[in-house]
Amino acid sequence: MLITNTLEVPQPLDAVWTFFGDIPQVAACLPGANLTNQVGESRYEGDVVIKAGAVKLEFAGAAEIKNRDESARTITVDASGADKKGRGQASLALSAKLAPMPKGTRVDISLDLALSGAAAQFGRGLVADVTAVLLDEFSSNMQLRLDAKSKGLDITALGAAKPASGVSIALRAARMALARVLRRFFLPYQPQPTGR
Repeated sequence: MLITNTLEVPQPLDAVWTFFGDIPQVAACLPGANLTNQVGESRYEGDVVIKAGAVKLEFAGAAEIKNRDESARTITVDASGADKKGRGQASLALSAKLAPMPKGTRVDISLDLALSGAAAQFGRGLVADVTAVLLDEFSSNMQLRLDAKSKGLDITALGAAKPASGVSIALRAARMALARVLRRFFLPYQPQPTGR
């Protein structure tokens, strides 16, 4: 499933692009992600903990930079892992495209997530909503780190983003699901042309 988000940050394009070159710092923006080992020039190992209500998944795996285009200012990172309790596997492709704006930089982020095994049985709607919440928190954490860096602060001292609160994710995902249902229910009826 593909989840997208766009954010605008006040930092200039080159500063944001430099930030995206520091993969451990980028990963630290994702709640629950922790890169523990660099095993190659563009490959890292680590784990991700996702909590949503009573559900807690802990994935161990690897992430790799698949493409980094300096001229187009795009980066693609692929990651995959297995739940530590054997309940399933996950893979994702994260891509970011940066573009200059009059007062900063626009960052278009997309996250394509695939789950298999027991982890996939939580329902496509719930997984999509939880992923959207995590991507939103990723964007907020990235902005905090960019702000700190622009002020000359040591962003490595910020550490990794803590796993998002399971209750918080569950509530935000439930609000998203309810909003979807209400939109469908309250959208005005649009009669279809009969072709006469």
